[in-house]
Amino acid sequence: MAAAAVQTALHTPVPAIRGVKTTPMGKPKFQLPLQRPLPPAAYFKSPFDPFKHLAYHTMPARHTMADIGLENQGISTIGVSEPFELFTPEAVCTMRNEVLSDEVWDNCRFSSSIAACQLRGMAPQYAKFVYDAWSNPETLRIVSEIAGVDLVPVMDYEIAHINVSVNDNPDGENQAAPVVNWHRDSYPFVCVLMLSDASEMKGGETALKTGSGEIMKVRGPQMGSAVVLQGRYIEHIALPSTNCRERITMVTSFRPKNPIIADDSQLLTVRPVSDLSEIYNQWTDYRVEIAEERCKSLIKGIREKKRVGRDFDVDGVKGQLSDLIKFLQKTHDEIVDPAQYQINDSEEEREEQASTRMKKRARMT
Repeated sequence: MAAAAVQTALHTPVPAIRGVKTTPMGKPKFQLPLQRPLPPAAYFKSPFDPFKHLAYHTMPARHTMADIGLENQGISTIGVSEPFELFTPEAVCTMRNEVLSDEVWDNCRFSSSIAACQLRGMAPQYAKFVYDAWSNPETLRIVSEIAGVDLVPVMDYEIAHINVSVNDNPDGENQAAPVVNWHRDSYPFVCVLMLSDASEMKGGETALKTGSGEIMKVRGPQMGSAVVLQGRYIEHIALPSTNCRERITMVTSFRPKNPIIADDSQLLTVRPVSDLSEIYNQWTDYRVEIAEERCKSLIKGIREKKRVGRDFDVDGVKGQLSDLIKFLQKTHDEIVDPAQYQINDSEEEREEQASTRMKKRARMT
């Protein structure tokens, strides 16, 4: 394989992610989370400091894609990690204050058929500390080391996506709704950080669907801890929890740092819960930049072969050009006019029924 060719050794294309129906958010049906934040001036006293705010110390246990029955899929051999300490209590407190502020709640709140309440697109405008935390080279080194491949945030809009689930009767038998229903992510990797006190939480594991259709569970993280998941290629759900008032998780999505590695990102699940103007701008920016880097790599390889007197590699060059065309076509296809984006109700109902069956199976295992 030519050096400039898109890397596909582990990569197998995944099925298209099902559509997501947006529901009007309006005012939340539940009370705002406990421990409401202070005014910004009262908590943002210093920028993110990796020596002060990172709590990571030991490589966690990891499950490979082969362990999950999905060998040779994805961009890494690593499928999911067990929970690991990532941020200190002080860092988590600052993050909560930023992402649960009134300005975020008022300007960045969405709801859809797979999640009742999501906060998206607040960094860096409304969440500078959060943005700096996930952009810091040491944080990226930790996440990449656990994932088994060098990663960077997909784009600013996908830094610190917040999922909120509230249980109005934490002492009773009723369960809080799943934070997010069964799904595959739109992007290759995610790092999911717990922002709630989960010390007495019952349930709340992440359930994964293996290649054989069985359910595998990974225990949920505690406050300040996280899990890394190759979520684009593994169908998963955050199971309901009891004995807790709230469950708030922060999800940052990642793509390969190396532009030559295959990137299966798409917007199907996030398009309905996004500011389309902003996410389309950032999507186009990063995708065209990757295409540019691949073009540079291609022409560099062609010139080098010519310089040393080698024949023109017809099949190799045409293969790389075909990959570029597919990549740009995917970039184009994901930019959908909102007026043209519709979800068939009957299809949505079938997906909901299938999701309900999977939830029951996950709880019984």
